[in-house]
Amino acid sequence: MKRKLLLVLGLFFLFAISIAIRIFVFGGQNDTGRIKILSTPSAGVFIDNVPLGKTPYDDKIKPGEHLLKLIPEGNDSTHSATYQEKIKVYKNSLTYVNRELGATDVDSAGDVLTISKMETRPKNSQYGEVYVETDPSGAIVYLDNDEKGVAPLILSDVLEGDHELSVFMPGFARRTQKINVEGEYRVSALIKLAIDPTQKANLPTSTPLGVSPTPSEKNKVLIKDTPTGWLRVRSEPTVSASESARVNPGEKYDLLEEQPNWYKIRIESKDGWISSQYASKVAN
Repeated sequence: MKRKLLLVLGLFFLFAISIAIRIFVFGGQNDTGRIKILSTPSAGVFIDNVPLGKTPYDDKIKPGEHLLKLIPEGNDSTHSATYQEKIKVYKNSLTYVNRELGATDVDSAGDVLTISKMETRPKNSQYGEVYVETDPSGAIVYLDNDEKGVAPLILSDVLEGDHELSVFMPGFARRTQKINVEGEYRVSALIKLAIDPTQKANLPTSTPLGVSPTPSEKNKVLIKDTPTGWLRVRSEPTVSASESARVNPGEKYDLLEEQPNWYKIRIESKDGWISSQYASKVAN
């Protein structure tokens, strides 16, 4: 009897040790996110300046903000622009990047989709939400072919399941993406639109990148009306860059530099970028 008791206690002890080892060794494996990257053409993948292979790329990654760079490879590499963007990865969630690398930034299009837990629980656990931001901003947002409003836009009470998200802006090619919404989760979509090839001849001429206008050439920009009643000023010429200030319709600022879809201006001795969609150049 005593031997049986000792045997049972021994087995229980071994079982407890095995459970402890599993928790110690494997318990942290869920503290990661996942990133999936596609591109056309194929491109080398660099995350935080570390080369990790080429597209298509799919792997686990530490949650947080990362710098993603895609450098085109192959025969089309000389005709395709490099892509660089800060992306966010959430624990136990997928970040999906799909990029069509054109000859320049205005010819390029793509999507960055991230999934994260909603900050506020919905009234129904089967509801999620979709946040849409576009580059350039102000594109019309459609969900399942139903017009919802102008980006940036939050769509609440979206029933879980598969949906079709589409954005359109005159002068740009329409972009459509299939998304899956989970209850109590948010799908954040950052969508870059490519210029309609027939509209390229109508693009404004710009100062060479990185070169400021001379005093005799210097212009101002006039802020136009916006859907929100104000316009974000960003630290870099991309919608994923942090907001540094806000400007209002009717205000004028010195134009420092231009990039496709963006104007660089000075506000209270601080420089920042605004969408050219909601500003126009005016004489000094």
